Amino acid sequence: MSSFRIETERLVLREWREGDLNSLNTLCNDLRVMEYVGPKWSIAETGQFIASQREFQRRLGYCNWAIGRRSDSALIGFCGLKPGTLGTPVEGKLDIGWRLAFSAWGDGCAREAAEASIVWGFANLPDDTIWAKTVPANTRSWGLMLRLGMTRIAGGDFDHPALSAGDPLRRHVLYSINRPQ
Repeated sequence: MSSFRIETERLVLREWREGDLNSLNTLCNDLRVMEYVGPKWSIAETGQFIASQREFQRRLGYCNWAIGRRSDSALIGFCGLKPGTLGTPVEGKLDIGWRLAFSAWGDGCAREAAEASIVWGFANLPDDTIWAKTVPANTRSWGLMLRLGMTRIAGGDFDHPALSAGDPLRRHVLYSINRPQ
């Protein structure tokens, strides 16, 4: 396995390791973290997520990378890029996403990781636009999108095809940021 790594002032964005499974599963079982994402994850679902990210990294050279704190290497979440979900307006486009442990909320780590991911994406990939999506109620997430310089796409709201009618998380809003000139 290669040694992909992005370092910021406080964080390291890196490939997934075997030892990340339990830490990520704990994070994905915190109802505060999952409020606008969906149900808690089983250990098998967490393992499937890590496997999918490893496959993206192997095949494409990028994924939703693990985020570790530089001070103690603790896993605090993930952030990065992946191809947009099938059946959505970002299908096949460069999609940024993040999820952080509740203990890391409010201290700028999500912004630091997302900014590093965007810079890396525009420096290393041909895409001229990076996209992001969330549910309208997730003010923390779309607030971060605005702080990153992203713009909400007028008329871009959509119903996520993986969620059933009546699911309160089905409706999504769409944001984007263009490559700096």
